[in-house]
Amino acid sequence: MSGPERRKGGEGKAGREMSIEPIKSTRIYEEIVRQIKTMISEGRLNSGDQLPPERDLAEKFVVSRTSVREALRALESLGLVEIRPGEGTFVREVSVEALIEPLAMVMFSQREAIGELFEARRLLEPAIAALAARRATPEEIHEMERILEEQAREIAAGRTGLPQDASFHAAIASAAHNQAITRLVHGIMDLLGQSREESLNTPGRPMRSHQDHRRVLEAIRQRDERAAEQAMRDHVSAVEALVVGADGLGKRPR
Repeated sequence: MSGPERRKGGEGKAGREMSIEPIKSTRIYEEIVRQIKTMISEGRLNSGDQLPPERDLAEKFVVSRTSVREALRALESLGLVEIRPGEGTFVREVSVEALIEPLAMVMFSQREAIGELFEARRLLEPAIAALAARRATPEEIHEMERILEEQAREIAAGRTGLPQDASFHAAIASAAHNQAITRLVHGIMDLLGQSREESLNTPGRPMRSHQDHRRVLEAIRQRDERAAEQAMRDHVSAVEALVVGADGLGKRPR
């Protein structure tokens, strides 16, 4: 890649002001998301600014283009950027809810809060799955299927399928067609990123999680709200038992 090409990708306000740290975290795409969210919240990236091309971001972060792609997808699902095919990735007008997420990350970083976050998941996600069974469009159901096919390939290759896990839950939240719910789920899943990764690193867990997802999707496809609700409740409870039950995190006095 020539020098002029690199300069072209970084032209404009966004290219000049991005101060990027090389990635050292094992959860690479999450760290990319964190840095870009920080740039937006601090005003170093503003609404309408264009991010450098994927390949340039990969060079700056010293990561693979696959990691950059996953990060951009996550940022788009959070409503922070818009990916325009053939044009690039642009910062969207940011909501207050999206900007306060870094503060929420700090508030809930303590391990004892994980139990409370799973409690929130148990209350929210089964109801969201039921709404998705009622409201999902054929296109949204097709997208859920595509995500699960990709997750199956990742698992078959010996990986956890964590990015696809997050994408599947985000797709269900979007199919509920309620922006408040979508924001809540994104926030909770973001906060539980590390514990979800630990869960999926348990031998055999990625495939069991994929099978759970299949049951949820089938209920949504059949427009069976009660079955979708129950399948999601079973799935969240299984993950909670693995993460919280293993060491008693987040248990409340009775």
